[in-house]
Amino acid sequence: MRKAVAVSLVVLFVLAVPAVASAGDRDVIREGPCSGRSDWKLKLSPEDGRIEVEFEVDQNVVGDEWRVRIRHDGEIAFRGTRTTRGASGSFELRIVEPNNAGADNFRARARNLSTDEVCAGSASF
Repeated sequence: MRKAVAVSLVVLFVLAVPAVASAGDRDVIREGPCSGRSDWKLKLSPEDGRIEVEFEVDQNVVGDEWRVRIRHDGEIAFRGTRTTRGASGSFELRIVEPNNAGADNFRARARNLSTDEVCAGSASF
């Protein structure tokens, strides 16, 4: 019985390690609440000498349009609209930016065009 429990624990540990490692040791993740009931997440990851930027807003309402802006060191990296979709009523935006010398500062902001709710966050890589 003890041997079976020990084997089960080892198997669980081995299966859990890749899930944790896949998040990436160098990833920077920030998240928080918006001005209403939505939540945002900003994730920065290394990608072939550049920086992958992912910005997600989870609203739990399908079909709302959001105006989105991402700034990289003060300059506009993305400006456009996204619509919440899927069962979660969220949108995700992904861009890849150059990795400048020193710290790279990102600011993401989204405004719901029907409710005026605002989501804003920042992170540095």
